[in-house]
Amino acid sequence: MSEPTVGRALSRITAALPGGGEERPGQQAMARAIEAAIGSGRHLLVQAGTGTGKSLAYLVPAALSGRPVVVATATKALQDQLVGKDLPFVAEHLGRDLTYAVLKGRSNYVCRQRLGEIDAAGQQLALDGLADRAPEAELKAVRTWAATTPSGDRAELDFEPAPATWSAVSVGARECPGAQRCPKGDTCFTEMARRAAGEADVIVVNLHLYGLHLETGGAVLPEHDLVIIDEAHQLEDVISSTFGVHLTAGRFAALARTGRSVLEDPPTHDAVESAGVGLGEALAEHVGRRLRGALPPEIGDSLVTARLALELLSSGLRAVPTDKENETSARAIRAAKTTGFLIDEIDSVLATPPDHVAWVEGPEASPSLRVAPVDVGPTLAERLWSETTAVLTSATVPPAAVTRLGLPPERVDQIDVGSPFDHEHNALLYCAAHLPDPREPAWEGAAHADLRSLIEAAGGRTLALFTSYRAMDAAVEVLRPRLQVPVLTQRDLPKPALIQAFTDDEPTCLFATLGFWQGVDVPGRTLSLVTIDRIPFPRPDEPLIQARREAARAEAFRLVDLDRAATLLAQGAGRLIRTATDRGVVAVLDPRLAKKSYRWDLVNALPPMRRTKDRADAEAFLREVTAH
Repeated sequence: MSEPTVGRALSRITAALPGGGEERPGQQAMARAIEAAIGSGRHLLVQAGTGTGKSLAYLVPAALSGRPVVVATATKALQDQLVGKDLPFVAEHLGRDLTYAVLKGRSNYVCRQRLGEIDAAGQQLALDGLADRAPEAELKAVRTWAATTPSGDRAELDFEPAPATWSAVSVGARECPGAQRCPKGDTCFTEMARRAAGEADVIVVNLHLYGLHLETGGAVLPEHDLVIIDEAHQLEDVISSTFGVHLTAGRFAALARTGRSVLEDPPTHDAVESAGVGLGEALAEHVGRRLRGALPPEIGDSLVTARLALELLSSGLRAVPTDKENETSARAIRAAKTTGFLIDEIDSVLATPPDHVAWVEGPEASPSLRVAPVDVGPTLAERLWSETTAVLTSATVPPAAVTRLGLPPERVDQIDVGSPFDHEHNALLYCAAHLPDPREPAWEGAAHADLRSLIEAAGGRTLALFTSYRAMDAAVEVLRPRLQVPVLTQRDLPKPALIQAFTDDEPTCLFATLGFWQGVDVPGRTLSLVTIDRIPFPRPDEPLIQARREAARAEAFRLVDLDRAATLLAQGAGRLIRTATDRGVVAVLDPRLAKKSYRWDLVNALPPMRRTKDRADAEAFLREVTAH
């Protein structure tokens, strides 16, 4: 590609946007840097603030490269936006042919084989013990939809199916026998999506699926020369999850149900189910704990017992004919594959390597045993950075991203293209420096008083972010009776409905926890104040973070705690300015942001807002914002 090509194409495409797109220097700089990375084979790390238009900035050079490209996003919603809106627009205005496809994990597509098994068994008869628990009306609606949908993608449904419904009509990668061994393999929606992806210039996936691609040694996606990783600040945690193990009692119960549908051997199925119950009971005693060294005897013994039960089931399943194109053969193949996966995972837990961490999480009623690598850098270095050119981008790139992700410093370039929004004039950062330290008992009451004054000055219109449910609940209990504006909390409604209710009623306040620090886009006066109760340092007892601190040794605070806090703080603050005309205040009720030696690491990670320690300044600015 000649140097001006991408710039001209991007200008032509943005000019065609509804209302006439404006020229964005940051978007142009990002696109040219990606063009250079594609040409040189060097990795690129791009911080692109809100409003940059980073989707077009990476899609245009990707489309012009003439090479197979994978775009990996953090959410399925962003996948759908790229394929349903952005890529069609680029293809229409690019001036050359461009093919693209979306590929999701197998469980996102309805399974024709399972639908056939439901029909064969009768509408309300058991299918692996799942269909009989699904609402009959939903099963009927899914069957009707499946008969006409071209994709089988769950996102196309016009209703949200109950978990039991979707479990009855879909399969995961751990159970699917593959197209060659499935009676419906020729018409499988997942296989159709994979074939379309194999022929596309640009394939859009989510980060989790890309992690599985790396974990399987490249077996999930077609070969590609370039991967663009959007929302790259989530990459470390996603890779840690996909390369880890997650064992629950429910997986054994589900396998026992499948086994009963194909094999007449009640004692074996009872043993598998009982093994899951025993594992759950053993784990319940350790919820919230990191498992150091050898596994506790009760957990180790329960895993050995479970493995023996799985071996019995595996032996029994080998006697079930799997060469017939019928429902029994298909279920038997699925059961055998699931059994093999569980055995492999138990073996990996029993032999947890020293560079992994094991812990138990979740409620005591349904605990989970987790094992994950402490450092994903070596894995990414071996399986990604040495194999494929990568562009990583986010509105907030973690300060220690190169180190933590194992990127080769000699082969990576970093740029920050800023944001087109005028944060300096439109936003004010207020730090409540007069408050006590958050670790002191007096802080909470003083913080509530500050929060109340700020909300009153803003006339509501507040997204109040908290680092824990306990802190959120305490603030709601104190402030809801004292405020003259409505207060919604994260406990009141599902997230989409909650954001919609907050958006629709301008004076309303929304109090929420960590799930709302990112992915919330509410432009306009409805959101004029973002408050953050504390610097979001990770909990000291969080097992994976704890293990990463130990591995980082003297650099632990900078590489782990400060890096995470800076990234999440910037994500939270980024909820405020979403368009060029937005104005408002980000208020941090943690005086450490103004006093500690590390304060500039945090402040420099935030958008370039004016700063004040005087609450009166913040209140005056809020009154000015809401008066217009």
